[in-house]
Amino acid sequence: MIGQIVEASAEIEAPAERVYGIVADYRVGHPRIIPRSFFDGIEVEEGGYGAGTRIRVGVHLAGRKSSFRADVTEPEPGRVLVETDVTGGPVTTFTVDPLGPARCRMTISTRLLRRGRPAGWLERWFMTRLLRRVYAEELELLAAVAAEGSGTVETSAQ
Repeated sequence: MIGQIVEASAEIEAPAERVYGIVADYRVGHPRIIPRSFFDGIEVEEGGYGAGTRIRVGVHLAGRKSSFRADVTEPEPGRVLVETDVTGGPVTTFTVDPLGPARCRMTISTRLLRRGRPAGWLERWFMTRLLRRVYAEELELLAAVAAEGSGTVETSAQ
């Protein structure tokens, strides 16, 4: 059952193509923008750029380490990239909207599942607060990497 959506956006001083290229590049670009305070890294199991990529992400929260696997799709190549947990868990979407030749808006959005148990509301409250912190840090890192001009700029046709 679908629960709530948690999202955050930021305007980034870089062309939309550069920003999307960083996010879609799971070998070099994307690992540079994940907050180390929450993630242990990204392992590419298949692919590596955009659609057809499968990743394993190490997570550490509240003193616990775990990992999840996700498949990457591109419903709108060059604009929308989606990571879908292979176990049917959360779905995270990255959307880049151009705001001019050298500026764009990045939105990160996660659809959380609604849990049926009584403590589900507490879990959703905690995850909402946590994800907002993660996304704020991730968007800051993305802006910094994009400003370097050294992020991977590719197209999903590769």
